Amino acid sequence: MSGHSKWATIKRKKAVIDAKRGKLFTKVIKEITVAARMGGGDPSGNARLRKAIDEAKGAAMPADTIQRAIKRGTGELEGAAYEEVVYEGTGPHGTLFLVEGMTDNRNRTVAEIRKIFEKHNGVLGGAGTAAWAFDRKGVITLEKKAATEDQLMEVAVGAGAEDYAEVADEWHLTTPPEALNTVLEALEKAKITAKGSLAFLPKNKKPIGDRDAEVALNLVEALDDHDDVQNVYADFEISDEDMAKLGG
Repeated sequence: MSGHSKWATIKRKKAVIDAKRGKLFTKVIKEITVAARMGGGDPSGNARLRKAIDEAKGAAMPADTIQRAIKRGTGELEGAAYEEVVYEGTGPHGTLFLVEGMTDNRNRTVAEIRKIFEKHNGVLGGAGTAAWAFDRKGVITLEKKAATEDQLMEVAVGAGAEDYAEVADEWHLTTPPEALNTVLEALEKAKITAKGSLAFLPKNKKPIGDRDAEVALNLVEALDDHDDVQNVYADFEISDEDMAKLGG
């Protein structure tokens, strides 16, 4: 979990901004649509869809909007046919990026993502450029007051969580990808409210600062602002001092 907290904080702040712009709705609607297409429209039997619906409700998305997205995914309503894509690239000072997206036009999206990288001192690479530097993990967050460390040891680690860390007023847990839903269900049964999703976590963090840090953060923001981008992961780490200078 080392280094993940700062990244999570950046993403949470960004999520608030996106919600105001309507971008969060766009991203969640795509996730609901794809989840329903791949696993069916019943959230009780589709964990990915259930998570997407929870995120939509957390963003105050209207119920009829959620239902339309599900029906587009199951084919009951006409709509764009989204497919999942992953882009790999490099940023300033040799930083590595993984970008998860959903698009109905691969050629358009890849061209636009390439331009974003180039504009921010980066290069869009081919398969294998960055994926080797990341591990696929389940990431779970919960308020610190929601559980004690003993409860996490008994419930979460007992259900398959690999690690946990105290980050400000939260607990952050990691799991193997296949254990994410099992751990979330165990927490739910213990009446511990938590949120979780699959993510790419860097195996090692590259410390960067000054101008490189500013450019890297701008690249993250530009990628995250793109309508076809769902998640952005990078392997850089910025010190608290440099983050303060950048106004982070």
